[in-house]
Amino acid sequence: MLVVNLDAGESITAEAGAMTYMTPNIEVKTRLREKSILGSLGLTFLGGQSLFVNDYISRGGVGEIALVAAPVGDITTLKVAPSRGFIVSKASYLASTSKVELDVKWEGFTKGLFGQGLFMIRVYGEGDLFINTFGAIDKHELSEGEELTVDNFHLVAFSDTCSYKVQRFGGLKETILSGEGLVTNIRGPGEVYIQTKNLREFVEWLWTLLEPRVRSRAR
Repeated sequence: MLVVNLDAGESITAEAGAMTYMTPNIEVKTRLREKSILGSLGLTFLGGQSLFVNDYISRGGVGEIALVAAPVGDITTLKVAPSRGFIVSKASYLASTSKVELDVKWEGFTKGLFGQGLFMIRVYGEGDLFINTFGAIDKHELSEGEELTVDNFHLVAFSDTCSYKVQRFGGLKETILSGEGLVTNIRGPGEVYIQTKNLREFVEWLWTLLEPRVRSRAR
C-alpha cells in the first residue's frame, strides 16, 4: 500500500479505484487520462482500459491518502525528469505527482497496443511515478547497445531512452506452441523493469482448479 502525506495545496494523481482511505480534508477531482478525446477513445476501443484518473488535493492543512492496485506485488518509485521519462504498462501505473504527465504510447494507429491486451503509457515531465507489479520487481540496467527480450506479460516499464520492437517469439510454431506469444526486444541505454509473475499464467492455473466445478454444475 502506498501511503502519501500531502501538505496543504499538494496533490497526487492516481488510477481510478486505487484509493483505500484518506483524511476528510482531501478533495477529489476526476478527469480524463488523456488530454485529447482521441487518446481517450483510443484506449476505449483498443482495450477497454479506464479513461479516468483521480486528482487528490489536500485542503486546509496536511492530508493523508493510501492507494493500492489490483495486482498483488511490489510498489516502487521511479524518478521522472525532463531527460528521464518512461514507457509503463497501464496495468502497473498506480499514481504520480502533479508535474508528471501521462500519455498513450502509439505506434502508427495502435502505438499503445503491444498485443495480448497490453497497453503502455508514456510518462514524462518531472516528479515521482509510483508503479505496482504482479509479483516482485526485477530491475535491469542496459548499457548502450545492450539488448533484452521480455515476455509482454512480464514487461512493466523501461526508460524512454531505450529503443524497442514488439515481435513474435521465434517463428509461427514457437509463437503458437511455446506459450510465449509476443515479446518486446529492448535496446539500451536505459532501465528495464520486469515483474516476476505472469497474470495470464495465473489465470490459467486458477481455471484448472475451477473448471471441474464449473463443468459439474453445468451438467
